[in-house]
Amino acid sequence: MTPEPAKATGENLLRELAPQVLGAVVRRFGDFSAAEDAVQEALLAAAMQWPREGVPANPRGWLIHVAARRMTDHLRAELARRRREAVAVTEMADEQIVSSPDEAAPERDDTLILLFMCCHPALTRPSAIALTLRAVGGLTTAEIANAFLVPEATMAQRISRAKKSIKTSGVPFRMPLQAERAERLGAVLHVLYLIFNEGYVSSIGPDLQRSDLANEAIRLTRAVHHRLPEDGEVAGLLALMLLTDARRKARTGPDGELIPLTTQDRTLWDREAIAEGVALLKETLSKGSVGAYQLQAAIAAVHDEAARAEDTDWAQILALYGLLERMSDNPMVKLNRAVAVAMVHGPAEGLKLLETVDADPRLAGHYRLDAVRGHLYEMAGDREAAIACYRKAAARTASAPERDYLTAQAARLGAECR
Repeated sequence: MTPEPAKATGENLLRELAPQVLGAVVRRFGDFSAAEDAVQEALLAAAMQWPREGVPANPRGWLIHVAARRMTDHLRAELARRRREAVAVTEMADEQIVSSPDEAAPERDDTLILLFMCCHPALTRPSAIALTLRAVGGLTTAEIANAFLVPEATMAQRISRAKKSIKTSGVPFRMPLQAERAERLGAVLHVLYLIFNEGYVSSIGPDLQRSDLANEAIRLTRAVHHRLPEDGEVAGLLALMLLTDARRKARTGPDGELIPLTTQDRTLWDREAIAEGVALLKETLSKGSVGAYQLQAAIAAVHDEAARAEDTDWAQILALYGLLERMSDNPMVKLNRAVAVAMVHGPAEGLKLLETVDADPRLAGHYRLDAVRGHLYEMAGDREAAIACYRKAAARTASAPERDYLTAQAARLGAECR
């Protein structure tokens, strides 16, 4: 055993290994729902034992071993109850278990296969995306519900139904064939997009960013791009992630506080990531067909290529959001376009556009709507209205850094009013 810092032995390492272990166990035993339960038990055992005993030399093999033992216990219980083929099936399961927790397991990463399997057409698209965020992304039900703008209880039922559908469908654990891959690709990309977003702006908790999620989303998107190098939207999504993640170091201060885009120290931006993202974007845009991820990447590139905030080409961003809104039914697109409208045509026009967003039930009670409205009221010089909106947004967000930032904005304007 090799002792490591507590943080390394905890959530970060376990989160990184969880989808790999789940993929290995599903491939081995075939029962997705039972495998997920077994992996959760293994992760719990690791969380209790590793801080006390140290991280095993092969933590992935240790987790697979423990989860496989749990699966074997489950199989034995099932076989005993059904009273058929008990000996044969149990022996077969035993043969597939790593003989020792410290013995090296095959270094095969099944995460990409797991990703495509969860996006099987037997599931509705929302259910497939929710299940994949849970199994591959490791997001909590509350985080997934927030991404979908639905209540947590609704999302819990959706994930439960998806697990049952996977179990009854008999989906084989393998990389889908070309035709199947094309059918599932849209859901796969949406999942990766949502995992990255949760990593870039964590919706819940004390930290603004979760680099483990963002890095995993980028890694998996690179893997999909490697398999499908000619797909423009895959390249567009990878470019979007790189161009956005390039600002990571500048987005928080020394105490983890949020620093908005307009006041970030741009010398901290990752220029290599920006260059790679821009090159990817130029290559894919040259092929003709343009999709939603490519447009979002183009918007990110306009921001990244501005040497100063005041150099930002907001007219170009507004035009890109106009194209994106025609492709997408996402209310967040219209919300972001309202900011671009305000920057080009003035805050009154932006506030007028927000009135059309108010009617969308998906944004009812969402803090972002109040935060944007507060920003536009501040631009318009209506400090009292801005303070009220900032306070309302702060009360609605579950992210501590965003709440602190919005509260500080309201306090700053209040001090200026006195």
